[in-house]
Amino acid sequence: MNAPHDTRQMASGLVHVHKSLPHDSAEKHVTGSATYIDDMVEPQGLLHVVPGWARQAARGRILAMDLEAVRKAEGVVTVLTARDVPGLNDFSPSIGGDPVLATDEILFHGQVLFAVVATSRDAARRAARLARIEVAPETPVITVEDAVAADVTVLPDYQFRRGDPEAALASAERRLSGSFHIGGQEHFYLEGQVALALPGEDRSMLVHTSTQHPTEVQHVVAKVLAVPDALVTAEIRRMGGGFGGKESQANQWACLAALAARVTGRPCKIRLDRDDDMIMTGKRHDFRVDWAVGHDDSGRIRAVDMTLLARCGYSADLSLGVVDRSMFHSDSSYFYPDAVIRSRRLRTDTCSNTAFRGFGGPQGMLAAERMVDAIAITLGLDPLEVRKRNFYDGTRNLTPYGMPVEEWQTLHRIVEQLEDSAGYWQRRHEVRAFNARNHVLKKGLALTPVKFGISFTLKHLNQAGALVHLYTDGSVHLNHGGTEMGQGLYQKVAQVVADELGVTLDKVAITATTTAKVPNTGPTAASSGTDLNAMAARNAARTIRDRLVAFAAERYTCPPEAVVFRRNRVIAGDVEISLAELARAAHQARIHLSDAGFYASPKITWDRETASGRPFLYFAYGAAMSEVTIDTMTGEMVVDRVDVLHDVGHSLNPAIDIGQIEGGFVQGMGWLTTEELVWDAQGRLRTHAPSTYKIPTASDIPAHFDVQLFDSPGNPEETIYRSKAVGEPPVMLANSVFCAITDAISSLRPGHVPPLSAPATPEAILKAVRAMKSGVAV
Repeated sequence: MNAPHDTRQMASGLVHVHKSLPHDSAEKHVTGSATYIDDMVEPQGLLHVVPGWARQAARGRILAMDLEAVRKAEGVVTVLTARDVPGLNDFSPSIGGDPVLATDEILFHGQVLFAVVATSRDAARRAARLARIEVAPETPVITVEDAVAADVTVLPDYQFRRGDPEAALASAERRLSGSFHIGGQEHFYLEGQVALALPGEDRSMLVHTSTQHPTEVQHVVAKVLAVPDALVTAEIRRMGGGFGGKESQANQWACLAALAARVTGRPCKIRLDRDDDMIMTGKRHDFRVDWAVGHDDSGRIRAVDMTLLARCGYSADLSLGVVDRSMFHSDSSYFYPDAVIRSRRLRTDTCSNTAFRGFGGPQGMLAAERMVDAIAITLGLDPLEVRKRNFYDGTRNLTPYGMPVEEWQTLHRIVEQLEDSAGYWQRRHEVRAFNARNHVLKKGLALTPVKFGISFTLKHLNQAGALVHLYTDGSVHLNHGGTEMGQGLYQKVAQVVADELGVTLDKVAITATTTAKVPNTGPTAASSGTDLNAMAARNAARTIRDRLVAFAAERYTCPPEAVVFRRNRVIAGDVEISLAELARAAHQARIHLSDAGFYASPKITWDRETASGRPFLYFAYGAAMSEVTIDTMTGEMVVDRVDVLHDVGHSLNPAIDIGQIEGGFVQGMGWLTTEELVWDAQGRLRTHAPSTYKIPTASDIPAHFDVQLFDSPGNPEETIYRSKAVGEPPVMLANSVFCAITDAISSLRPGHVPPLSAPATPEAILKAVRAMKSGVAV
């Protein structure tokens, strides 16, 4: 872990990279002094914005909207409708179809029809309820089955194909098929959607926005206000969580705040309460997966035919990329000799589903694990053996979309190491013995792999910029296009810049992400935040440093390689001075001490039209082993033990990486076990508060929860100091929990696959148990 990463590190004596250093805001987080948007000092004359909607109506045509009582309510300054939008009434990230304020029809329950602007948030909320809205209701399309029957989609169908899967399925020794549902998930970020807009001169607008994509907010707000992008600045210092829910869906709230500020000429803030946030914003896509597999008697897969039916909501939003990534990961870690992976992006009259940590990958990967479990159960084999027989290897290493799996050895080593260190086979024996002597409680065990592609599959997003200044007192100003949502990105980039310039971390001033400093940024998503932004910042720091090296070598008559930067000091041959002294001398000699660094990921060549190329720079790998106990009389489940081994390459900050792995696993476990979204027949979300929607709590975390970092030789690709991304892959480690539950239920009737869908709530477990006992299971 602590080995030097290159010759520059050896020469510079790096002291920050690869070390477990605290998050830059850790002390502020635990003391409550970290400033989020709603904590900012409110400017004089601030107005509050609250969205208005038809609380009793779902899908339907608007017949009348009487807002007179709203306008006359105490404290109300104005009420905004679509007629007040000077530009394009759309907050979509790209494809369109997302009105900031609805006009003629309601497309889903909770869609914003108007916005109240008032002197207090309480006044605005009370006034918003006074609207009288008449709607001609229509029967909404809610479920995947509804959308399939109506044949409605938000985007065209799409598929990958290799070989002749139909013929291979027909000729396979054994064939299996099935269908199961994978539920969605609410982001449940601690900080809800919020934005603060301050109008400026010449139609300019500064928007403080809780977003993962400041450039997109800038662009969308500019379109809505009908001004050039250059007149809008989007800024964010930190988010209280994002998880994908603030990648595109922060746009609408920033637009409403900015529109209110434009109309009133005063600062305006919008902050959704939790119920409105959950009702109005998108979730993780839920799926129905129909699959068929041909395999031999040993469980080795011959052919796969898989159809991913995604419930997208009323608009496309980011469903093109989300469902594509589900397809990319529908192989999990397994080689399919012949395969067809199909997808449909179904339109439903519900909120538009959006990005969520893993971006569709978890759904595709879980489908593959269900398929492999079914093979193992019907053959009477241990699921781990079947998994290992189907892993990518040296001769079977081509994905269904044509990308070679070059680092397959890492997958094998991680699984073998965890299998040994966590005692898989001994525990398998103990689980069987427990189940044999217990009629009510049953245990399950599963070890599942993770292979997750790292990069945006939309090629132009794989770039980043950074701005680094060195001041004449030796301090450093750091800015880049990545956003901080608690994941430690700012800390990691600061470590990189500190070591490149040979300064201590206290000399590096971390500043808010803003479109005024780094333009045309991509979203902080796809687990690429550090890969992209740290490289851009490193490039900037190295450029400044190289200028100083050349200057110092000439000034002190020594070769450039004799110039060393270390702990705020510079050694140039026989001379040692402070970095501040050298910076002052360089400034007087008119040496530029600032640089706008840039980085673009190499090797990305994906062509969606031909479904060919290389969509990922590399894969991140990991494995998890989970043991659970279920109660067959109540459906209750407890996760007894979890062991994780994960590959992060040469970790930039092991403590932060382990925290990301732990958090990602627990979030994935919640998605697969307790977090259930329920809409009624009218299209109203019924699980719109903590009282009806259960995220994991401290009591859900297993007593034994061991997370280890794989002793990696480093990323074979030239990433920042040979590290690997860690944001999203750990979510899929939680597949081991779902597979362990499947294993426990399957013990009731060996040879039969439990009809278990996700999430495996107590109700779902009990339903599957009863099906197994009654002989309904396949």
